Amino acid sequence: MAIISAGASDIGRKRKTNQDSICLDHKHQFFAVADGMGGHNGGDIASQLSVKIIPEYVAQNKQKPPQDLMRDVIVEINRQILETAAAQPELTGMGTTLAAIMFNGAQLILGNVGDSRVYMVHNNAIFQMTRDHSFVQEKLNMGIYTREDAAHDPQKNVLVRSVGIDEDIQVDVFNYRICKNDIFLICSDGLHGKVSDRDILFIVQKHLSDPENCDASQVQELVNELIKQANENGGQDNISVIIAVAQA
Repeated sequence: MAIISAGASDIGRKRKTNQDSICLDHKHQFFAVADGMGGHNGGDIASQLSVKIIPEYVAQNKQKPPQDLMRDVIVEINRQILETAAAQPELTGMGTTLAAIMFNGAQLILGNVGDSRVYMVHNNAIFQMTRDHSFVQEKLNMGIYTREDAAHDPQKNVLVRSVGIDEDIQVDVFNYRICKNDIFLICSDGLHGKVSDRDILFIVQKHLSDPENCDASQVQELVNELIKQANENGGQDNISVIIAVAQA
């Protein structure tokens, strides 16, 4: 499977630091976005530690079944964040979201904890492939209100699951059979909280009208344009975006 990918992380227009981190492990075709949280630079440390661990752990454990590898690397990140916080009390309570994809032949393995997301653009439609682990998503699950109403909920950033908070972590892991020209997007809530799914789809189609023949520079331009749009819509949070195109 030929994969063309690019990514970037931006501080946004309101924050003093960037607590997002991204992983572009081209060698193992493993890509992830981590959105850190916690005072005293804890969020920065948690997200940076996450993306540092991924390529090292994947390289050492690539013999594992892909779904086990996805789950286990996130469990290992969780363990190391807790260990780091225990050794440095000022970092107590730090954590991060994590949304990740790994290509394995014609299969895509996805893993996520928190509210960073994986989307797919397929046949001119956009699909959210992950489910947020947030208080608002729990309300949606119970049918309390619609997805449109959820965007205005004052508790929309309250998470019910994150990496580095509890010893027993529950990770969503599943797989998808890739189709030629599928476009995958991983992002923090700095993007999906400011740019609607419809507008994300419009921008993707505008920049990658011919995914079969796109190159890395076009994919990077798309990443930059999505970040630019989030900033133009307010840029209240850090913004991280990774795009991966399955060409064959």
